[in-house]
Amino acid sequence: MIKAILYDLDGVLVDATEWHYESLNIALKEIAGFIIERGEHVSTFNGIPTKKKMEILNKQNRLSDTMFQDVWNMKQEKTKEVIKKYASIDQNKNRLHQNTKHLKKVCVTNSIRETAKLMLEKTGQLEYMDFVISNEDVKNPKPSSEGYDNAIRKLKLQPNECMVVEDSPKGIEAGKLSKANVYEVNGYYDVTLENILKKINYFNMM
Repeated sequence: MIKAILYDLDGVLVDATEWHYESLNIALKEIAGFIIERGEHVSTFNGIPTKKKMEILNKQNRLSDTMFQDVWNMKQEKTKEVIKKYASIDQNKNRLHQNTKHLKKVCVTNSIRETAKLMLEKTGQLEYMDFVISNEDVKNPKPSSEGYDNAIRKLKLQPNECMVVEDSPKGIEAGKLSKANVYEVNGYYDVTLENILKKINYFNMM
């Protein structure tokens, strides 16, 4: 029986993938003189933490070690600016959470804690989360299952009592490694009350 929903953040609870993409590219262009093209973002960088993205760029000899901190700092500042500018109360997600109050809810994200909580707060969803696990709370971000493992342990539940909701390949891999039930969505607009309840019923019938 499903007792908890473990949500990814970007592309699941908030439509923020574009915000991260835009913010990082602003920082990369200003400091390093290049951007990540759309196709490369989708195939390689989507769903992984900023620091991991920079490590990949460093291995590709596109970003030097000396630029890391400046790029990271600017990216975080630009992300906060974008969130404050574009984020608003999400009535559909609030309806989802209000009608699943009998279930525990956790956000497990590769974003930093400050950014994650700001996104959830500005969209009206933070109050519904029992807690948030960010990339600062784990040694190994997704595709490692550490974040989901920690959430399940903190909830004092078994993996089969939890449903992970993920949209990116790395997040889906992390969910499956945790042994929880995984609902693979195509993106933010798939995460509706009707779809969530239908999937919970499916897993409960298994």
